[in-house]
Amino acid sequence: MALRATIYKAELNVADSDRHYYESHALTLARHPSETDERMMVRLLAFALNAHEDLVFTKGISDADEPDLWRKDLTGAIDLWIEVGQPDERRILKACGRATEVVIYCYGGHTSKIWWDSVQNKLARTRNLKVVCLPSEQTKVLATWAARTMTVHVNIQDSEIFVSCDQGQMSLEQQIWR
Repeated sequence: MALRATIYKAELNVADSDRHYYESHALTLARHPSETDERMMVRLLAFALNAHEDLVFTKGISDADEPDLWRKDLTGAIDLWIEVGQPDERRILKACGRATEVVIYCYGGHTSKIWWDSVQNKLARTRNLKVVCLPSEQTKVLATWAARTMTVHVNIQDSEIFVSCDQGQMSLEQQIWR
């Protein structure tokens, strides 16, 4: 029998003074059996950093033709394509051809740097790609905060990210690689 996804419920409160976005989102995250708590929490953080009423989680790992998150316009065109992790350069190029904007949130410390060094020259011609690295120390802490039901607060001001929940709080710095 195949393993099924584990369902997580998150009440996400976003206060992003950089974009003037202040909303709460009741989210359901399906964690694929092969996905770690760290990756799932990075997906949740990626949602918070790009929060919008039309941003949705997709099938992600379960479907090779969909990103982890996307935002489509009313015509079905993809405005924003968000990947988490270290996607293959062919997948990134395909995403850049299909979406107005593509954002990759990588994590995992030194392995992310090795991945980026291996693909950045192949992606030089893309104009709609942004690559953000999240420090592994903080993403590992986020992983310990994963709970089947959770309330998470994300405050963004002057590009600084503050995350808090019942388990604790922390400041998180994103490195923009591209």
